[in-house]
Amino acid sequence: MPELKDVLEDVQREVKKFGEDVGGLKLSMEKDLKSVREYAERVGKDAVTGTQLKADLEALTKGIEEKHDAIEKKVKEVIEKAEKEAAAILEIEKKMNRPGGRGGGDEGKLVLEALDFKRTAMSRRGELKSNTILKPEDVNVDEYKAYQDAFKMSLRREVQFLSPDEQKAMMVGSDPDGGYLTPTATSNRIITKVYETSPIDELAYHETISTDAIEIAIDTDEAGAGWVGETEARPETSTPQVGVQRIPVFEIYAKPKATQQLLEDAGVDIEAWLERKVAEKFARMRALAFVTGNGVKKPRGILTYPAGNNGVRGTIAQIASGDATNLTPDGLIKLQFSLKDKYLANANWLMKRGSVASVMLFKDTQNQYIWRPGLEAGKPSILLGYNIRRADDMPSVGAGALPVAFGDFRAGYTVVDRLGIRTLRDPYSSKPFVEFYTRMRVGGDVVDFDAFALQVVSA
Repeated sequence: MPELKDVLEDVQREVKKFGEDVGGLKLSMEKDLKSVREYAERVGKDAVTGTQLKADLEALTKGIEEKHDAIEKKVKEVIEKAEKEAAAILEIEKKMNRPGGRGGGDEGKLVLEALDFKRTAMSRRGELKSNTILKPEDVNVDEYKAYQDAFKMSLRREVQFLSPDEQKAMMVGSDPDGGYLTPTATSNRIITKVYETSPIDELAYHETISTDAIEIAIDTDEAGAGWVGETEARPETSTPQVGVQRIPVFEIYAKPKATQQLLEDAGVDIEAWLERKVAEKFARMRALAFVTGNGVKKPRGILTYPAGNNGVRGTIAQIASGDATNLTPDGLIKLQFSLKDKYLANANWLMKRGSVASVMLFKDTQNQYIWRPGLEAGKPSILLGYNIRRADDMPSVGAGALPVAFGDFRAGYTVVDRLGIRTLRDPYSSKPFVEFYTRMRVGGDVVDFDAFALQVVSA
């Protein structure tokens, strides 16, 4: 308890000072008594009645008596101060409803917080002295509670937009530089909103490069060949052609800022919190671009290519669901078998959480659910023998939508990482704020258009 610690320190200082004072007086008294004995021995017993000697002895005796009285007075002062300080401790414990300084209720907790708050404010204003003792009656608990409420409101909007009463309450915690003290009751825990995203980053193939783009050789042609007789001529056959696909990288950035005082005084690690928030935002932006990105200043997504047939590069097969507005079991089976066998070994379903809920109700001809839940932690659910991966960036089920993708996304999509998250801490450009300029460079595109197919909601 801070108050008890301060009181004990004050008592220790007083006892030490008292010991030093008493020691000095004792030495002085011994010196005076020694002088009396030496003087008496020098002049002899008969000279004690002498006028001058008598006066000197009386003066020495009076000095000794005064020093003795000073010691008694000092002892009394120390005892009185200790009694006052003990009474202050008892008063704090009484208001806190916590005997011995342990346990207690909300009222006592507020008194303690208000005392801490006032001590901090006095310290920042240079008013806190070594002998300052704060008592419960020295603080206004109602005023502190009003400041707490105003502080919470100031976290949500600028101070100038607070009501007059809220601004007045905030001024209670104002230091000479115009800053505000953080109430001691602010939690060091932050409740964070949960965002859903897509697992394309996890499923795709990754390349790490040191330039601004990567070029991948594309082999979509085949060699010419033919049947011949034993003695027939062998004319030249066609040579397969190799193409190149270029995937550039693009930049994501963020530049949040916080005041220097907030970074120094907040009850949580603000820099770590901002770092985590920016990293999570970058991850969601990447995932969204890998699904719906148009390729302009961002990666190109799997849903942005036109409908086509297997074998036609630059197009992705779209298999009708069999219903104008909904998914159907037949449509999912057709989508599954639209892929070549090579891609089935590592295939996954990709759909929104709401679409998974619709698919869970589908049954086969034996009235058995075609969806199987994952029975182990971390294991995806199974649909027609393949894992279902929830992707919040996929469209909802609706007429003309593409709510389901199926295939081998590692073979079909490549993510290019040029630069991981880099943060530049800038305390100079926007004083008194510290800016955290954060950036990442990443690219992505479909490289094998036969590796997956899409379900289009259509009759």
